[in-house]
Amino acid sequence: MTERSPRAALALVVSVTVLASVALSLLHVPSAVLFASLLGGMAHALTSPTVLELPSWLFRLAQGVIGVLIGALVSAPALERIGHSLLPIGLVMVATVVISLGSGGLLALRRDVSPVTGVFALIAGGASGVVAVARDLGADDRVVTVVQYLRVLVVLLTMPLVTAIVFDPEHGQGTLETADAGLVRDLVLVVVSLVVGLLLARLVRFPTATLLGPLAVAVVLALSGWLGEARVPTALQWAAFALIGAQVGLRFTRASLFSIARMLPVVLALVVAMIAATAATGAVLAWATPVDGLTAYLATTPGGLFAVLSTAADSGSDVTYVLAVQLCRLLIVLALTPLLAHWLSARRG
Repeated sequence: MTERSPRAALALVVSVTVLASVALSLLHVPSAVLFASLLGGMAHALTSPTVLELPSWLFRLAQGVIGVLIGALVSAPALERIGHSLLPIGLVMVATVVISLGSGGLLALRRDVSPVTGVFALIAGGASGVVAVARDLGADDRVVTVVQYLRVLVVLLTMPLVTAIVFDPEHGQGTLETADAGLVRDLVLVVVSLVVGLLLARLVRFPTATLLGPLAVAVVLALSGWLGEARVPTALQWAAFALIGAQVGLRFTRASLFSIARMLPVVLALVVAMIAATAATGAVLAWATPVDGLTAYLATTPGGLFAVLSTAADSGSDVTYVLAVQLCRLLIVLALTPLLAHWLSARRG
């Protein structure tokens, strides 16, 4: 452990983040920048006692950008598709939340994991959003970050295998279309959503309002069509992910890292069980609605939204339906997190 000046510590975090981002992107790791910034923060925290913290206002901005990123994905066709099969989709979502709660409860049987941390570490959907607000809700964001992205990684590794072995679809049917409304409209979306959303957050004072406020404004703008299919510019996405990852990484100590390493076998078993259970809900969705089995499976996969959408497009599945179910679950999870945190904390007390 060596003393570093704040400037040297910041230089180390940035250098490791940049190099790791490039390496992880070449390996096609999901959320590469967030992982890389997590490693950058850890590289300093594990090797020096010098305290380095991000300004709280900067972290709130990063949370807001993540909210805008999620809200901008909502579309009218996606919501219409949900309306046609509202009851079975709703039941599947409830089942997914129950599976998440059960898995989190099992993880919380460990003495070093609180109920709030256990549930948010394994709740399915919205990994970046849950990680962004975990500390605000009283969870250990170090455990939540590692477990959430381990879940995403396992999903992305198993999804191609399940798709190929169980469903064996034809490939090359289509590609995932990306919107291009222009940089000016993209920036207007971000600025308006952040300004109005964060003002609402100050008025409401909800535990996750810094994420949900901009998210709600972005949903309104996306559904109105005023800005076309505007999205958060990639550079801003990277910056938000980097800030959140670095904030979490800087809180890792050698003792906390050792504690998390000891629980990884249990976590891996729970993640695999969750994937199997949510696949079963997909089978129920395919039986109860007109959608095919592969579309239902991809719609209920617990994580990796953009990879799921790309797989759906490539295999000729119903991309709109997959997006509708995944987004609806994500929004419900983010809306429920403060209530779950309050309930679990009161129950523990």
